[in-house]
Amino acid sequence: MSSVWDDLNLLLDSSDSLSITSSARGTIKEKPGFRPAEDAAALRVAIEGIGTTEKTLIDILTQRTNAQRQLICKAYQEATGRTLADDLKGDTHGDFEDILVALITPPTQFDLQQFKQAIKGAGTSDSTLIEIFASRTNNQIKDLSDAYLKETGRSLLHDLQSEVSGDYGKSLLLLAEGKRDESPNVDAAKAKAEAMVLYEAGEKRWGTDESKFIDILCCRSVPQLRQTLVEYKNLTGKTLQQSIENEMSGKLEKILVSIVKCMKSVPAYLAEHLHEGMKGMGTTESILTRIMVSRSEIDLMDIKVEYKKLFGCSLYSAIEVRTKRQRKAVSTLTHSSHTQILIHSLDFLSSSFLCVSLHLHFPSLGSDLLFH
Repeated sequence: MSSVWDDLNLLLDSSDSLSITSSARGTIKEKPGFRPAEDAAALRVAIEGIGTTEKTLIDILTQRTNAQRQLICKAYQEATGRTLADDLKGDTHGDFEDILVALITPPTQFDLQQFKQAIKGAGTSDSTLIEIFASRTNNQIKDLSDAYLKETGRSLLHDLQSEVSGDYGKSLLLLAEGKRDESPNVDAAKAKAEAMVLYEAGEKRWGTDESKFIDILCCRSVPQLRQTLVEYKNLTGKTLQQSIENEMSGKLEKILVSIVKCMKSVPAYLAEHLHEGMKGMGTTESILTRIMVSRSEIDLMDIKVEYKKLFGCSLYSAIEVRTKRQRKAVSTLTHSSHTQILIHSLDFLSSSFLCVSLHLHFPSLGSDLLFH
């Protein structure tokens, strides 16, 4: 590996191909001694009893990997003749229902649901689309596209094209093709040359040639772009993000800045997205659910670290404060249960040293010991 990788803290995915995510830094790990039939039986009792036992649902579904949850779903259906998803939807409500169902949904299917929701109805949730396509790997995007085609009979790119337009649309569609270069090699001369191209297309001229930014940022490999960011700073004295913010506006600025942030660190980008979501009311729960469920087996540990570095408090504390404010406005079991499950999914493994202890003793330790 070159020193560039060491300096930029490159993270590798599970296939060992260069990626903008990491599979080794998730908080959820396989449950030792896993017995799907026993878990399915416990869930059945929790759901069919007098009043749903939320604690059982939380303890089981946040302490198993998604692959293990799929086996639980199979065992549950074999035992009851019903799907676990349908029973959860019938016995839980609101945000709590959403996050439980998300946890038992296969990752690609979960991305598919998020994508469909983002383009559903009047108006498009550009923030969700940008988050998905800027932070996912080529393989994840291909899986999403294949799942969309299988379910709808239509091309994801075709339907997405009808929802977006202009330079922003061109950028998003390039990302959605899932064809970003994944070569591990860094061409230093090319990085320096493309830094100059970006400078001449933006800061150096009157008006901006957006196409140059789009072509380079949406297609080059992660290590190549990271080196280009370094060369751009050396050349101009500014970060590329600063130049984009100075030269552009609206949705195009947002997507290009998001790409730059993801090139530097997907966990930091998602930590920032979580923070922005928790500033207001309404969309917070969907953002929390999407990011924490989709990243719980990839890099949620790193997201927690970046959140603390960026905002000076733990992600747990931020969720807790946010939910306390909500409880004052709306004191419901839904919010309470939703918060418990988010907190549980934050920290099964604070370090490899504590791995066994946390799996064995997590329920009795208390959140303050685990997350602060």
